Order: sequence, then structure tokens, then C-alpha cells
Amino acid sequence: MATSPRITRQKISTTVSSTTFSYLERSIQEGKARNLADALDLAVEQLMIYENRERLANDTAAYFDNMTEEEAAEEQKLEAAISQSATGINFDE
Repeated sequence: MATSPRITRQKISTTVSSTTFSYLERSIQEGKARNLADALDLAVEQLMIYENRERLANDTAAYFDNMTEEEAAEEQKLEAAISQSATGINFDE
């Protein structure tokens, strides 16, 4: 739940669609947010996380797409070494 101090908050005045308003109110009813301001902060925070993940995925794809054959071979060597060193590790514990 967003818990920004009042001192750092900015006052805004806006209108939103009824769907957006329902979503924000649902966040409050489900206990994810204390009020509309927190619900909006939470929604924007989730959007920023999504955008960052999308940007990382695109940057990673571009990195591998633009790799030379030598760089790709080195990546494969690193992949094999990491895979070998991870053998026997129980990730569920």
C-alpha cells in the first residue's frame, strides 16, 4: 500500500472515466489503498513497473539481436558454465 508522507504529495484536480473510478474504489474496498490518492498512486506505480519490465524485455531482445557471432559464442559458454554450476541446487528450498 502506498504510504507517501503528506509533505511530499502534490495536489491535482482531474476527472476520470467511470471505469477508472470503479477500479480505484475497488482498490480501496479490497484494502489495497486507504483512499483515492493512495489508489491512484498504486495504479501508477503498477504501470511504471509494467513499463520498466517491458523496456527491459525490449532492451534484452535488442542486445541479443545485435550480438556478433563471437559475442553469441561467448554467451553460450557463459550459459553452459552457469548451468553446470547450478546443477544440484534445489531452488524450492
